[in-house]
Amino acid sequence: MYGRYTQELGAYAKEEAARLREDGALRRTTSVRGQAPELMEYEKDPCAKCQAQKWMYGGLHNNILLQYLAWVTYPVVLITFSAGFTQILAPQAVGSGIPEMKTILRGVVLKEYLTFKTFVAKVIGLTCALGSGMPLGKEGPFVHVASLCAALLSKFMALFGGIYLNELRNTEMLSAACAVGVGCCFAAPIGGVLFSIEVTSTFFAVRNYWRGFFAATFSAFIFRVLAVWNKDEETITALFKTRFRLDFPFDLQELPAFAVLGIASGFGGALFVYLNRIIVESMRKQKTINKFLLKNEVPQAWKHPQVGVFITLLLFIVMKFWMSALATTMPVPCGAFMPVFLIGAAFGRLVGESMAAVFPEGIHADSTVYPIVPGAYAVVGAAALSGAVTHTVSTAVIVFELTGQISHILPVMIAVILANAVAQSLQPSLYDSIIRIQKLPYLPELGWGQEKYNIRVEDIMVRDVRYITLSSSYRDLQEALITGQLKTLALVESKESMILLGSMERSQLQSLLSQQLSRARRLEYLRERAQDNGTHELLIVLPFLKNKKCIFQIAEWEEQQLDEAVNFNNCKIDPAPFQLVERTSLHKTHTIFSLLGLDHAYVTSTGRLVGVVSLKELRKAIEGSVTVTGVKVRPPLASFRDSGNNSSVSEVTELHKLWSRNRSCQLG
Repeated sequence: MYGRYTQELGAYAKEEAARLREDGALRRTTSVRGQAPELMEYEKDPCAKCQAQKWMYGGLHNNILLQYLAWVTYPVVLITFSAGFTQILAPQAVGSGIPEMKTILRGVVLKEYLTFKTFVAKVIGLTCALGSGMPLGKEGPFVHVASLCAALLSKFMALFGGIYLNELRNTEMLSAACAVGVGCCFAAPIGGVLFSIEVTSTFFAVRNYWRGFFAATFSAFIFRVLAVWNKDEETITALFKTRFRLDFPFDLQELPAFAVLGIASGFGGALFVYLNRIIVESMRKQKTINKFLLKNEVPQAWKHPQVGVFITLLLFIVMKFWMSALATTMPVPCGAFMPVFLIGAAFGRLVGESMAAVFPEGIHADSTVYPIVPGAYAVVGAAALSGAVTHTVSTAVIVFELTGQISHILPVMIAVILANAVAQSLQPSLYDSIIRIQKLPYLPELGWGQEKYNIRVEDIMVRDVRYITLSSSYRDLQEALITGQLKTLALVESKESMILLGSMERSQLQSLLSQQLSRARRLEYLRERAQDNGTHELLIVLPFLKNKKCIFQIAEWEEQQLDEAVNFNNCKIDPAPFQLVERTSLHKTHTIFSLLGLDHAYVTSTGRLVGVVSLKELRKAIEGSVTVTGVKVRPPLASFRDSGNNSSVSEVTELHKLWSRNRSCQLG
C-alpha cells in the first residue's frame, strides 16, 4: 500500500513537472512529489532495489484479490524475516543505533553491541527492512554499521599491539565512525561531522575534529564515485541537485513565512517524538499481538484528475507522519531521519504552494516580479522538521550539501533555529527519548531551575561507602565481594583515618582472593602435611578429596588463609581515582561528569573518604530518575585497568611502602 502510493505519487509528480516545462513555466523546483521515489530509492541499498513486488503485481493484473495479496505479502515477508533474523542472531541490532552510540561514547559498555554477529544482523536486517518499502530510514543504522566496522578494525589492529590497545584510541575511532556513517549516507561530509557531534557528544575533543572530516570526506567520495562507476551518474555531484535562481532567490517579505514554517516544524517535531514514545509505551502494555485488518477496497488508481496538489500533499503528510512514527517502533534495524526529512519537505512544499496560490504573480520588488519558488520551501521544511526532531542545527548544512546550493542559507537557518527553540522547550530529542525508553544510562541536562544550583554533592552522595584498608584481611575481601557488585572499591589507609589512597577493581580483588585460596596452594599444604606425618597416600589427588579428614584440614587451612592480611604488592592500584570535594556544587558536578564521561566519583573532605556519588544520585537530583540495571558501566580510569604502566612507578611504590610501614607497625 505504502510503496504503491509512493510510486504513483512520484509518477504523478514527474508528469506534472514535464507539463510545466512544456508550458514554459518559470518555476523549476524540486517537488516533494518528485523527491518521494528518489528518496525511497536512496533509502534502499542496491540489494534492496528489487523489482519482485512490481513483477508479482503486474503478472496478476486480471485478479484484484491476488494483486492485493501479492502487494501485501511482499513487504510483510521481508519485514518478518528482518525482525526474526535480527532477534535470533543479535537483538542488539534492532533500532537506530545513534542512542546507543551516544551512550557508549559517554563511557558505558553495552554488551554484545559492537560484535561481528551484530554487524551481520544489522546489514542483512536493514537491507530487508528498507527493501520492504516501509517508511524507514538508514541514517541511524549507518552510524551503527560504521561504528561496528571501527570497533572490529580496532580489535584486529590490537592483535599487532601499538596504540590500538588503548581504550581512548578506540573511543576516538568510534567518534570518527559516527561521522562516517552520516557522511556516506547523505554524501555530506561537512554536515555529517557536525550532525554526529551534535547527536552523540555533549563535549567534543577538538583533536578528533580533523579525523572525523578526513574519514567522512573519503567515505562520501567513495559513495559518489561508486555511483559514477555504476553509470548512475555522469560525474560527482550533489545527491538531489536543485536549480533555484541565484540572482534573487527569495524576497525579504517571504522571511516571515519561512519563520512560521520553522515554528510549525518545531511543534511538528515535538509531536512526532511524543507520538513515537506513546506508541512504544502502548505497544509494551499489549499482551497480545494486534491484528490489523484492511476493510476498505483497494482503489484502482491513486491519481485522480480532480485531486489537486494541496489534497495530495496534505494526505501524504498525514499518512506519512503517523506511519513513520509507527514503523520506527518495529523491532528491525531502522532509522527515523529520512522519513522525518521527507515529511518536512512535503510540509514545506505545501506552504510553498500556498504562498504561490496567494501570490500567483509573485512578489513585486523594485518594479520586478519574482515568482514564488515552492521548492525552496520544501528545502527549508526538510531542514526545519528534521532539526526539530533531532535537536540539531547541522541539518541546515546537510540540505545545502544534498541540494548543492546555499542560496537559501538565511531562510533555512532562521527556520531551523526557531524549530529547535520550540521543540527543545516541549520534548526531548528523538534519540534522548529512545535512551529513556530503553532505560540506558544517561545524564540529563541540568535545566534552569534556581533550586538545582543550590544543591551540593554532600546533599546527594551515598555515605555508606564500601571500602578496603591496607590492613584488611582476605576475609574482608570475601565479604566485600559477596555483599556488593561494585566494579571498583575504594582503598583507604585505615578505618580510623579514612584517608583515600586509591581504588581497586573488582577483578583485581577476585584475583587476589583466588590466588590465596588456589588449588595449587591447597595441594602444597596437603603435601607438607603428608610429609610431616610420614605418609604418601595423600599425595594422590583424587583419593584425598574423598578423605573426610583431609576435607576438614582444608577447611581449617582456608580459615587460616582468610584471616591473613592482604598483600597488595602485586596488584594494580589506581592511585588517583576521580574525587570531588563535599561542597562541590551540582552544576560543577554535572559538568565534570559530562566532560569526562564518569560513572562515579568519590567524595572527600580534607583527603578523608566521606561518600560516593554516581549517575544514579546525579539523575535523582536533576529529575528523580532511578538506577538502570542490565548495563555494564565502565569504571573510572578504565585505561588503567588494561595496562599497569599507566600509573607512575613512584606512586605505586609509595603506596606499597605505606602498606609495608603499616604492616611493620602491627607486627611491632
